[in-house]
Amino acid sequence: MRITVIEFMSLDGVVQAPGGPEEDTDGGFAHGGWSHPFFDPETVGAAFDGAVNDSGALLYGRRTWQNMANAWPRQAGDPFADKMNAIKKYVVSDTLGKDDLTWNNTELVPGGDAVARIRELRGSGEGHLTVMGSPSVARLLLSEGLVDELRLIIEPVLLGGGKSIFPDDGGKHTLELVSAVTSPKGVQVCTYRTVSE
Repeated sequence: MRITVIEFMSLDGVVQAPGGPEEDTDGGFAHGGWSHPFFDPETVGAAFDGAVNDSGALLYGRRTWQNMANAWPRQAGDPFADKMNAIKKYVVSDTLGKDDLTWNNTELVPGGDAVARIRELRGSGEGHLTVMGSPSVARLLLSEGLVDELRLIIEPVLLGGGKSIFPDDGGKHTLELVSAVTSPKGVQVCTYRTVSE
């Protein structure tokens, strides 16, 4: 199973709260919902649809999982929502319990066991294990060398600070650009694969 990370990202590398003002205000972040002006169904929507279609399962951190679990079940009947609701999901958390896992087909991965469990998942199964959002999980996987593919939806906006997926541990990670598409609104949808050194 390949591990893919897909993220909305500003030009200055911020991935925090692209979906709405209350999504993640940690650190006083005040630009929640910044990605909406740049969305288009043909390019950006197709990138997410493609990521879900490639996925055998989705992997989230607690906050992103809770946001998704509050949104997608209410949109049943929409083809994309139906895929999101049906697919296998994993959530990394030390604060959620099994009774909190109300979103269909979700399995809890305790934070302390995350790297070992994700290595196990990567070694089994088919398709992609896809991380959407969840910057702390994406950063952990990048620092551990467990990401096979990055799909970055780079939007023409500077946010001046916020959460990033990139480790700051001094490690070098070489990537190969395998595709790039530009939307009419100036969004770059770039797919990178990791290169063994």
